[in-house]
Amino acid sequence: MIQTPDIERPDASLTAGLAGVGSATASGDLHRLGIRDAHLRGITSWTPGKAVVGPALTLQFMPKREDQYDEDEYADPERQLHRHVLYHTQPGDIVVVDARGHLGAGVFGEMMLTYFKGRGGIGVVIDGCIRDFPEAKELDLGLWLRGVTPNFHTQNDLMPFAVNVPIACGETLVMPGDLIVADDDGAVVVPQQLAPALLERASQHAEWEEFSRMRLAEGGDLRRYYPLSDDARTEYTAWRQEQEN
Repeated sequence: MIQTPDIERPDASLTAGLAGVGSATASGDLHRLGIRDAHLRGITSWTPGKAVVGPALTLQFMPKREDQYDEDEYADPERQLHRHVLYHTQPGDIVVVDARGHLGAGVFGEMMLTYFKGRGGIGVVIDGCIRDFPEAKELDLGLWLRGVTPNFHTQNDLMPFAVNVPIACGETLVMPGDLIVADDDGAVVVPQQLAPALLERASQHAEWEEFSRMRLAEGGDLRRYYPLSDDARTEYTAWRQEQEN
């Protein structure tokens, strides 16, 4: 039996709190916290309107070398590591896959994704492809991908290599257990240790943006309300106190 490590999941309150934070806010505030670019580039939503936040189970693919891996699609399934990452699934998890940007290998298909959904998984972020997309999109999972393909996972030049290890996904480092914030703008990785600071900053950001949005919709001056000028911040403070009373 192949042994693969589990992940250390963040406190559920952090995940719940960040559920109200979009990827754009997360990316911008992480930049202010010292992370230059947390966006998983080139990976887009294939399930419009879907938004998820959860810890990352990670799967690494490598270039296939036949002396290391020469399995057919259904031969000895338990040797196929792409199955083993799904065995770790707990409710709210997101699978993040380094498939090297490959567009000819379907990392997961309908059956594997059905299993993942049944275990409580909520999203899949793949620097590569899935197959069986017409069926997969009906599972109510969030899907962030480079594309889709009819091919199975090792039909071309890749082999699954490691589970729950650091990976590169969309040219960005993802550690096992990092939080993923994903929506129509894309997917962003939140280092676990920065999640509390991000939540605090994002909550403040959301509050003043709500005020700014209201004033701009009323015809307010962009130079005054976005970002808040000193005068507008005084106005915002008074507005906020009114909301609390």
